[in-house]
Amino acid sequence: MIDAGHPKFKPFTSQTMKNAPQWSLLDAEHREAIEIVSRVLPFRVNSHVLDGLIDWSDVPDDPIYRLTFPHRSMLRVEEYAALRGLIRAGARENEIEAIVRRIRMRMNPHPAGQTTDNVPELNGAPLHGLQHKYRETVLFFPSAGQSCHAYCTFCFRWPQFVGMDELKFDARTSDGLVAYLRQNPSITDVLITGGDPLVMSARVLAKYIEPLLAPDLEHVQNIRIGTKSVAYWPQRFVTDPDADELLRLFEKVVASGRNLALMGHYNHPREIQHPIAQQAVRRIISAGASLRIQAPLIRHVNEDPADWAELWTTAVRLGAVPYYMFVERDTGPREYFRLPLARAYEIFRAAYRAVSGLARTVRGPSMSAHPGKVVVDGVVELHGEKVFALQFLQARNPDFVRRPFYAKFDPDATWLDELVPAFGENRFFFERDARRSPVLDSPLLARSRLPVAWMDA
Repeated sequence: MIDAGHPKFKPFTSQTMKNAPQWSLLDAEHREAIEIVSRVLPFRVNSHVLDGLIDWSDVPDDPIYRLTFPHRSMLRVEEYAALRGLIRAGARENEIEAIVRRIRMRMNPHPAGQTTDNVPELNGAPLHGLQHKYRETVLFFPSAGQSCHAYCTFCFRWPQFVGMDELKFDARTSDGLVAYLRQNPSITDVLITGGDPLVMSARVLAKYIEPLLAPDLEHVQNIRIGTKSVAYWPQRFVTDPDADELLRLFEKVVASGRNLALMGHYNHPREIQHPIAQQAVRRIISAGASLRIQAPLIRHVNEDPADWAELWTTAVRLGAVPYYMFVERDTGPREYFRLPLARAYEIFRAAYRAVSGLARTVRGPSMSAHPGKVVVDGVVELHGEKVFALQFLQARNPDFVRRPFYAKFDPDATWLDELVPAFGENRFFFERDARRSPVLDSPLLARSRLPVAWMDA
């Protein structure tokens, strides 16, 4: 289905954005914000985002513009001023880089010690480019997939894209992954992530995926691909030169008896309303793959419950499955995007009750926090105390899953570590429970008795 007249993928960065026609629509303040903030956080858009998703008559308040373009408030006032002053004064690059690094490290680039506590070992050596937190699921970061068709300003994986090699996860081949899977038959799911694996050509992606289809890896039942391409460059599945080859790869995975699931990141219904985006969904599903949609709740972008209801309803109509509403993680410019958990619950509940049962497969608002995925189930009053009702949807210790617990209601709390136990308890059960579980007894997790890092599996 290649359309020779369709424009090829064309990215724009802070250096080349001035060549885009839309540059003339930006005033001096917003041009400066792109220049200054993009020294700290990654910035990349493409022609589909610029021409097909952003309403330029509503800039800077347009949600897709907020989602993709830097804003000065993403840095603290004093940080922006200091960085702007150095750049305007023509400071040496090493002086600028010094303050950029300080800002980045202040932004908690790898929350909860993920660089040390989730990295598995093979024969006593750490496996670079893999993460393993939950018993059934391992994450794989192929080096060729460590970029995206466009970058989200909230991205919790921003360290992958800013040139700080010591902060990156990437693997050049799948050899280590395959060897690790052979030693760990409890793993049923491999999540290929990044960046975005679908920036790779179908040929390169196949080199990573096909080894996972070996007969002796039959315990690997689900291959997932985390991708934003369905929203930012749906042409990947429709008009790119190897779009048909990519879909044949999907068919090959399905023919092997595995489930191929694309974990599609849609932050706003406009991303799935575009005609070519809907065509992409239909082609993915026609290849036998499933498409699950997920996104964090982000201030300035998708605070309206009606937007979530429209996103989920459209997804179901096209054959996709609403999966997660996440809480924005404690990394990057989180101060700009975060919302209180109480507000997040109100938004989720309002959206959830506006859709039919087919869309109520979605779960949230969910925090991918230290011990696992914690969902806010509600705000209730028990024994005269107003509390958050919480539970684990996934956990490093499987014994924690679906175990209800309660926290004192706090209208300002935005993350699990800001909550305190209800009913006079000193600690949450997962903080005091020292019992060993099958997962914690594994060689991978023997180094840590408590679940300590986040993951998006």
